[in-house]
Amino acid sequence: MAVDLSQLVKAYDVRGVVPDQWDEPMAELFGAAFVDVVGARAIVTGHDMRPSSPGLSRAFARGAAARGADVTEIGLCSTDQLYYASGALDLPGAMFTASHNPAQYNGIKMCRAGAAPVGQDTGLAEIRALVEGWAETGGIPEIAEKQGSVTQRDTLDDYAAYLRSLVDLTAIRPLKVVVDAGNGMGGHTVPTVLGGLPLDVVPMYFELDGTFPNHEANPLDPANIVDLQKRVREEGADIGLAFDGDADRCFVVDERGEPVSPSAITALVASRELAKHGGEGVVIHNLITSWSVPEVVEECGGTPVRTRVGHSFIKAEMAKSGAIFGGEHSAHYYFRDFWNADTGMLAALHVLAALGGQQGTLSELVAQYDRYAASGEINSTVDDQAGRLAALKESYQGREGVALDELDGLTVTAADWWFNVRPSNTEPLLRLNAEARDEATVARVRDEVLAIIRG
Repeated sequence: MAVDLSQLVKAYDVRGVVPDQWDEPMAELFGAAFVDVVGARAIVTGHDMRPSSPGLSRAFARGAAARGADVTEIGLCSTDQLYYASGALDLPGAMFTASHNPAQYNGIKMCRAGAAPVGQDTGLAEIRALVEGWAETGGIPEIAEKQGSVTQRDTLDDYAAYLRSLVDLTAIRPLKVVVDAGNGMGGHTVPTVLGGLPLDVVPMYFELDGTFPNHEANPLDPANIVDLQKRVREEGADIGLAFDGDADRCFVVDERGEPVSPSAITALVASRELAKHGGEGVVIHNLITSWSVPEVVEECGGTPVRTRVGHSFIKAEMAKSGAIFGGEHSAHYYFRDFWNADTGMLAALHVLAALGGQQGTLSELVAQYDRYAASGEINSTVDDQAGRLAALKESYQGREGVALDELDGLTVTAADWWFNVRPSNTEPLLRLNAEARDEATVARVRDEVLAIIRG
């Protein structure tokens, strides 16, 4: 019977419901296929706190070892800790996590040595084809004459030391920091990374629990940072940090409990990275980050480069251009000093260093990086994505003083506003982001565009 894994193997990773869509025998096939496709003699694996993660990770290691690869298991870790291990040990890696998805989901994020991403165009399609073929015929076709070994290694202290070598926090003023780990891997990494610094850390939901008893570990959804906002105000804290389930994304809340836009964080970190590199360097930003990002980059002497949304595009552009830093609206932050991989923890250290290196509040500090009014991302369910996009294009084409581009969906830019509408890859949605010089203009643009999309 033909096996079709199109619902399991996504653009950048493997992700689905356990055991309905995949299980440990399937994970074993993925381990063997990964080794074959990346041509690895040794790999490193890690996993998050989901109930199914240890078993899936161990099965993947069995499959890899059966093909002759030595496996180093680093066990419980954040996704960026796995990227650290892949970079520092110069080994291909596999991280078992479904990030912010609900408890019944799990997945694999794979990378080549040096944390280089494995996506559809860089090996994932071949891995899927091998697994589908083997699943039809009943397993891995041949076991290597010399099977690989499986050993354990703890990298948490090394990961923390490496991050702290990149951002000096020893001389900052004392700060009170509320951290919401969402029962995810931040509860594992934050105590070691932030321990011993001039920080009074107030922990929230640090207990590792892959059933997410308190709230979803997705800080981009405003409902999931309500507890953090309240606690920051109650504690009179200087800053709040929220991590997603696998702790590769970090979301920031100011001393008033107000969310700080990831675009403002991107601009702030970009200014610090450019200062560190003598005011020169390329900074990547996706096309729905704020206008303030390229403005700040240019003011600091750097070169902004605009890309499509999605980590595979950002990482490819980082490698091509030698960029020192990249940021996305979704709170993913990429660093040349971190093998071009994304690490929310390193971005958080930059924000703490910037805040603690001066006397003002966080809201005062980020005001210079937050210059425009934004709509936030607004999703519309549509029957015909292409048809609605075509209707939008027709409506705005030829208007005076308006430019269109189709780098990713449709972007329409005028003198004092812009919007982007792009289709979701996985759902029948169109996603709108709009920005303008004032709230009234952004509301007008938003309503006009939504009327066409939803018309």
